[in-house]
Amino acid sequence: MPMSPADLEGRLHAAFPDAEIVLTDLAGDGDHYKARIVSPAFRGLNRVKQHQMVNRALADVLGGTLHALALETAAPPADLAD
Repeated sequence: MPMSPADLEGRLHAAFPDAEIVLTDLAGDGDHYKARIVSPAFRGLNRVKQHQMVNRALADVLGGTLHALALETAAPPADLAD
């Protein structure tokens, strides 16, 4: 059963409440998404650690309900620091 964009976005916002999140359904099937996540939680972390944080937040659905997720992660620019 595919995951709706609203469900995926809700889960990501629960894990990263201050994040800007943009989702793209890559195949139109609800199984393959691209997520761009810009979050203060990523500040000071390299890309691998950022992706690990997202993967942990979605661990129970990755490879099942959510078949594939391409990630683009970043911390907000320093001048927008909270």
